[in-house]
Amino acid sequence: MEEKFNRLIFIPIAAVLFLMIGYQYVCPADSNTCYFRSDNKGLFQRYSSGFELLYTEPEADEDLPSKITSKFNFTERDLDRHVDFNIRGDDVMVFLHIQKTGGTTFGRHLVKNIQLEQPCDCMPGQRKCTCHRPGRAESWLFSRFSTGWSCGLHADWTELTSCVPVVMNKRDKKSAPKNKRNFYYITMLRDPVSRYLSEWKHVQRGATWKTALHMCDGRPPTQDELPACYSGEDWTGVSLADFMNCPSNLANNRQVRMLADLSLVGCYNMSSMSELERGQVLLASAKANLRNMAFYGLTEFQRKTQYMFERTFGLRFIRAFTQINSTRAASVGISEKVRWRIEGLNALDVELYEYAKELFLRRYQYNRQKQHQEERLRRRQERQRLHRTYLAELWRLGGGGGGEEEEEEEEELKVLEEVATTEDYSSQVVRW
Repeated sequence: MEEKFNRLIFIPIAAVLFLMIGYQYVCPADSNTCYFRSDNKGLFQRYSSGFELLYTEPEADEDLPSKITSKFNFTERDLDRHVDFNIRGDDVMVFLHIQKTGGTTFGRHLVKNIQLEQPCDCMPGQRKCTCHRPGRAESWLFSRFSTGWSCGLHADWTELTSCVPVVMNKRDKKSAPKNKRNFYYITMLRDPVSRYLSEWKHVQRGATWKTALHMCDGRPPTQDELPACYSGEDWTGVSLADFMNCPSNLANNRQVRMLADLSLVGCYNMSSMSELERGQVLLASAKANLRNMAFYGLTEFQRKTQYMFERTFGLRFIRAFTQINSTRAASVGISEKVRWRIEGLNALDVELYEYAKELFLRRYQYNRQKQHQEERLRRRQERQRLHRTYLAELWRLGGGGGGEEEEEEEEELKVLEEVATTEDYSSQVVRW
């Protein structure tokens, strides 16, 4: 009689608990989406209807618009970036350092601020750090602060893609099969006007970068192809007007030039095609190379740059990035007329940055949404584990089985996992 009474008590208690657990599946405590969806849209279509992505978690230290104005059509493949970076194998991270884009700060983050099994060895007073793979005296990072300017001072995309494989094989004292070594290119971009003013101030203080090689198709440019803007040792004290008036100034459209394949336009030979055609080819090449890079960040979005790097490579930084807006370029007061002139001189960079900014912010939003979905999936799996434990205890006490409920939960989790799974970016990496 007592056993029968206990069973009668367990049945309503089990029903109430089952309803509570079921409610948690539908409406988690930290979610505000307590409704069912009947569509079968994928992750990208579900969250980007009309190509307007709303920001749900803007960061306090960065100016973030409430929504992205759509101008470019990006596919889910363009937005999804994840690299299975094998630091123990032969994979190499290559940092393309464009002048005055915050590359020095980011470069230091790479050698001093990443949580690694074998951190880079940075000796006081030395500019370069030793970034070896765990258990192997081989470098996994090609950058100014690890390997130095091995392919020339501020080598561009054209130089790096032809030079890095040779240099890395020589440094590692081996001939790695081309189909086994992956090179993951990364870079930083900056607002063109701010970058241009920053370069002018840097040159005004005496910087020249005249030891840069500018190699293209196996040779540097001739004096006629790339004439100097000044006659002395440097351009110290140059005014902004004189800086802008030099037609061969490499500060003009620097970001496009350094990201494009210069061999497509005859390198530095300006007579190979019209200026308009040359600009169109360079811009298209720079966009394609940037889009296909493993990662790029924006100087104006430091915390998002950190987040995107960590999501892409599965690595974590020790300290958070800091957004610093009080730069030398920010302190330069210019008229609207001068700003228009700078934008005109950097028209290709302006268009590239507009493209890069939208792609970067869309990738950020896509990854935030994907991360939230992954977290929801993990919570559901944890609740399923707890629920199974509870059902097993009920069964032991004679409260009945739960086979049908478990089958339904497993089917639901399988659907969620299929939605959360997206194509791995590593399948797109160029294998040398």
